[in-house]
Amino acid sequence: MEALEERARKIISILESKISEIRDNEIRKITKELLENPVITFTKVEPRISFIESPAAPKKHHAYPGGLLDHTLGVTEISEKLMEVYSGIYGASIDRDIVIAAAILHDLFKYYQYERDPLTGGYRPRSDWYFSHDFAMVAELSSRSAPERLIRAVAEVHGTVPFTMIESQIVHQADSTDSEMIAKIQDIIWRVCLDIELEIPDTKAIKVFNEALKRLPIFEYAKIYYAKGRDALREFIEQILGLR
Repeated sequence: MEALEERARKIISILESKISEIRDNEIRKITKELLENPVITFTKVEPRISFIESPAAPKKHHAYPGGLLDHTLGVTEISEKLMEVYSGIYGASIDRDIVIAAAILHDLFKYYQYERDPLTGGYRPRSDWYFSHDFAMVAELSSRSAPERLIRAVAEVHGTVPFTMIESQIVHQADSTDSEMIAKIQDIIWRVCLDIELEIPDTKAIKVFNEALKRLPIFEYAKIYYAKGRDALREFIEQILGLR
């Protein structure tokens, strides 16, 4: 937990520095407030896990403690690169303030959706209260009288409604890029964990998978897989988890 908290502080510090560059006072203020204290206030609900512990998803991508913050930073930095490409090459006119704010805020309330799963050692959607994070953020921004363009951008980011702003489309693309990349690496790890389940009696792939994701950064596993292959990754996971 100490390492998780230290990494969270570093990521939040980077995000805060990006927020400080937002020129619009209203957008900068509300984004800063929500990052510093990401709490739903428009209705009464309590989270089951902390913001810094939360995965970005229970299984699909960034399904490990701290995954939500990793994903938030990943989406923000990819969004910045996309702005450079589309403005520099194509001459697009882009509101940087909206892009940065929407990237940071788009998944911020996801931690309200999840709880620990005692059966798998990972996380699962909670069943006692469920209000999708994107709707929750739109409602929270509205209740805090956020600028209309920011509310609209956050509402469009997940691609569930037509895009009316280039800013929301850029963040959507960044979101897809980051989540799909990590999902592919997690799928590699998952298939190796299935190999371990078949190889070692009374071993459950889902428990091995979740424990492996807690032990090391995900690209440590990717490095072994891409350099040495699937069997080497299986042996490595077995070793670090003490399965052999």
